[in-house]
Amino acid sequence: MSAVKTVTDATFEDEVLKSDKPVLVDFWADWCGPCKQMAPVLDKFAEEHGEKIQVVKINTDQNPETPRAYDVLALPTFKVYKGGEVVKDIRGARPKRKLEEDLAEFL
Repeated sequence: MSAVKTVTDATFEDEVLKSDKPVLVDFWADWCGPCKQMAPVLDKFAEEHGEKIQVVKINTDQNPETPRAYDVLALPTFKVYKGGEVVKDIRGARPKRKLEEDLAEFL
């Protein structure tokens, strides 16, 4: 079972905006090749760092309201939410090491 949780437009507020720890949100779609490449990277990242930062994913095709509300225009896009606000924005696929560097302040 993956350490990455799936959220929807309906659960985004409770799972992400009201979380008491930082949340890394993966905005993805089934047709996005780089998104699929990132799935195992995010699984491993979540297994190793889940106690400090929660990792969730939201399918942008099935849940269009949330990506629209947060100006997600390209996939994959990763946003870190803390206290209900976006505090970090990352676009594009990357290796786990680079993702850890980008998110070092939350680890």
